[in-house]
Amino acid sequence: MSTTGQPEPIRAVAADSGAARDAGGWIGDVPMAMAATTADGRIVAWDAVAQLVLGYRADEAVGRHISEVLHPGVHRGMTRALWERAATGQGIMGAVTARHRDGSFVQLEIWARPCTGAAVGADVVVFAAEARSTARVRGASAVWDGLFARSPIGIGIFDTHLRFVRVNPALQAMNGLAEADHVGRTLPEVLPAVNAHAMEEHMRTVLATGTPVLDFRRIGRTAADPGTDRVWSCSWVRLEDGQGTPVGITACLVDITAQEEARAEAEAGRQRLAMLAEASTRIGTTLDLERTAQELAAFAVPGLADTVTVDLLEAFDGGGDLVSGLFGGATLRRAGKAPAAGSPVADVLGAVGDRFVFPAAAPYTQAFARRRPFVVTDLDETAAGVAAPFSSVVRNLRARGVTTLMMVPLVARGLVLGVATFYRSSDGPFDESDVALAGELAARAAVCVDNARLYAMEHDTALVLQRSMLPQHVTPPPGIEIAHRYIAASDVNEVGGDWYDVVPLPDGRAALLIGDVMGHGIAAAAVMGRLSSTVRAVARLGLPPVQVLQQLETALADLAEPMLATFLYAECDPVTGRCLVTRAGHPPPAVVTPDGRVHLPEMPAGAPLGIGGVPFTTTELRLEPGSLLVLYTDGLVEARGRDIDERLAELLHVLGGRPPESLHGVCEQLIGRMVPSGAEDDVALLVARIGGAAYGPGGPPG
Repeated sequence: MSTTGQPEPIRAVAADSGAARDAGGWIGDVPMAMAATTADGRIVAWDAVAQLVLGYRADEAVGRHISEVLHPGVHRGMTRALWERAATGQGIMGAVTARHRDGSFVQLEIWARPCTGAAVGADVVVFAAEARSTARVRGASAVWDGLFARSPIGIGIFDTHLRFVRVNPALQAMNGLAEADHVGRTLPEVLPAVNAHAMEEHMRTVLATGTPVLDFRRIGRTAADPGTDRVWSCSWVRLEDGQGTPVGITACLVDITAQEEARAEAEAGRQRLAMLAEASTRIGTTLDLERTAQELAAFAVPGLADTVTVDLLEAFDGGGDLVSGLFGGATLRRAGKAPAAGSPVADVLGAVGDRFVFPAAAPYTQAFARRRPFVVTDLDETAAGVAAPFSSVVRNLRARGVTTLMMVPLVARGLVLGVATFYRSSDGPFDESDVALAGELAARAAVCVDNARLYAMEHDTALVLQRSMLPQHVTPPPGIEIAHRYIAASDVNEVGGDWYDVVPLPDGRAALLIGDVMGHGIAAAAVMGRLSSTVRAVARLGLPPVQVLQQLETALADLAEPMLATFLYAECDPVTGRCLVTRAGHPPPAVVTPDGRVHLPEMPAGAPLGIGGVPFTTTELRLEPGSLLVLYTDGLVEARGRDIDERLAELLHVLGGRPPESLHGVCEQLIGRMVPSGAEDDVALLVARIGGAAYGPGGPPG
């Protein structure tokens, strides 16, 4: 009893008290009113929640009969009878209609029980809750229990110490453990074979901040499937009581192993496509065998393998199948290697340029014969099938960490060209996707290697034809000194029809000529040979220069395929210094006088041979004794990104800078200054000294 004579209100333990928090429990947010009465129903205690629910203050309720508040009107007698029964030791519960202080009616659910000890001078204690709230709680509880029990999603509840409080059947199945093996234990204690500590860090953050974490990946193995790594998507949400105090964590888990495998496979496929797309730009950038092989090796490291070698068969049969010659073994030359050196594996493999002979039973030879990759998933001498002396190489590779390798033949247009070998010391053995990717890379590289091989053959053929048709021994008449150079283009596509010649004419004269068939390759070289033969035959007839060019025009017209050619014909008399020059679209000659003056004579350019219908014009030059006449093809003065006038000015500058006394020195100086890094096009150069020093100390005959 209080000092005022009124009974003290009964106080319940709050849900957010320290004991409740430490237990990790909570109470739902349901307004629960408490009142106490005597046996005859007179109210002796009335708490604040009762005032909240019914509107009466304690001083207004205490002293009144409970039936006046809880069940007014015609049911008051029933309420009195119920209270009398509760006071005699029988607890009651039920739904009643109460009148709020404002006159409205409130549906309540009540629990009434006898009060032992009479601590507050009361015989009955009444608990009442608003019916709507309790129904909502009961309904939510039923929904929650159904969801918790039947959900295919794993659900776990943790207290504020991150200990399991409850787990649903789905989570028990995922973890392979019963609920009893979870409750009271932390995640690392229950699941040591997953990334549990990282998960706990996120759970602590959620508990501290209230910010949920969604789709964190749990990876590892559980007792449900201890032999397989699995992936789960985890989400955590903080649980709070009605006052917002954290009371625990709820976790939802979904097994996404299949989705992750599909995603990883799709990503691997995308990466393979990206690699193949990039390979098309990085492999086969030139028509060079060794560079193409090296590009393949370099491209595959480290994306596909740790070390790669590319070996090409020593002898290529132009049209046959090299496999027929492999049954006695294979001789290969290393054309590519990555890394070239500096790694333990690369250092025990042969260097670029080394040659190897493999027996017929070796895996290299088997890869050729079967035309499909040879994969060694676990490298040892037995698995590799390598006989001495190569077994020592296998031992060295194994000692340096190589665990798997695959050999992929390079096959193009039905021809086996070589083999690419991929070594791996990490990331596990090569799988089917790796073999498929290596096969695609090898196929692309093989086509590029074969193109380089074919173009090299064409280059060599065109070059041999070109050189065979150039004059081997130029014998000018007295009074004319000659020096000449021919430089084949560095690119096979540019080997074409450049040529020069000196044809002795009657009366001590000579025809100096230079030409360039438009086009490249064997066809251009063949046309060049035809024009060279024609002009030598026609020039010896003593025809004027214009008629000589007309005969060449006719020779081109007889060809089955139309061709064009530029041409310059200079008929020179060393005694008088008179030169008759006719151009057919060819660059103009350069003249260097004995005193070092250099110029390009003014003369009509003319139309190239093969155009037809355009008359040719002859220009007469008078050269001082000892003057130089420099004839050249466009390969000397044309360069990518440079204006032709700038290049012609550069030519005059080189010739005017105190040229060497030797005409061969003049040729070397021109080539060295005008094409220092290799010719982009064929270059033919003919330098003639007319009269003067060409006769020797005595000069021209009197």
